[in-house]
Amino acid sequence: MHVDVILLERIAKLGQMGDIVRVKSGFARNFLIPQSKALRATASNKASFAERKVQIEADSLEQRGEAEQVSERLAGKQIVLIRQASESGQLYGSVSGKDIAAVLTKDGFSVHHRQVQMNDRFKMLGVFDLQIALHAEVTTTVKLNIAKTEDEAEQQWSRYQKGEPVLMTAAEEEMIEERKQADAMMRRDQEKAEKAAAEAEAQAAEEEARAEEQA
Repeated sequence: MHVDVILLERIAKLGQMGDIVRVKSGFARNFLIPQSKALRATASNKASFAERKVQIEADSLEQRGEAEQVSERLAGKQIVLIRQASESGQLYGSVSGKDIAAVLTKDGFSVHHRQVQMNDRFKMLGVFDLQIALHAEVTTTVKLNIAKTEDEAEQQWSRYQKGEPVLMTAAEEEMIEERKQADAMMRRDQEKAEKAAAEAEAQAAEEEARAEEQA
């Protein structure tokens, strides 16, 4: 079943503020109308919108300013979701907009699950870009970190920040660990060599000074 609504702001893929569009009744009832994004396109609401249009435009501008402030706080934020997965990283469960909105709400952000733009269906562990539509004209990007445990989420985030592959096989992890150990050994050998060279130089200077005294 569908209903006609008057948009109170620009809605992606629907229309501009003031447009009368036909949408599914559930979408209107559960999201557009409760979120003050639309009104049912009745005769009285059409007349009311025409009278209130200037004020609605002013309110939208104010809401945009508030959304931009929230966007600055949210941009680049890490959202951690713990999920069961196979050894290859394939998720057993799903990730929904409600899951992400719940995490953001817990962190003090007022975000409706329909504002979470789930363009991709997340099926693997890893770190992903995710867009949040805070306003019709304000969208921000957060980082979605899906991991098996909190510890693995920290490891994935650390690898991501270093530019390393987020998901690695046991062999790859072992190879990176061996590389780290080799680098550490090389640094120790270099430090030893520099120390030996400094000691040799100091000893040579001391011997030279003694030789001058004897002369």
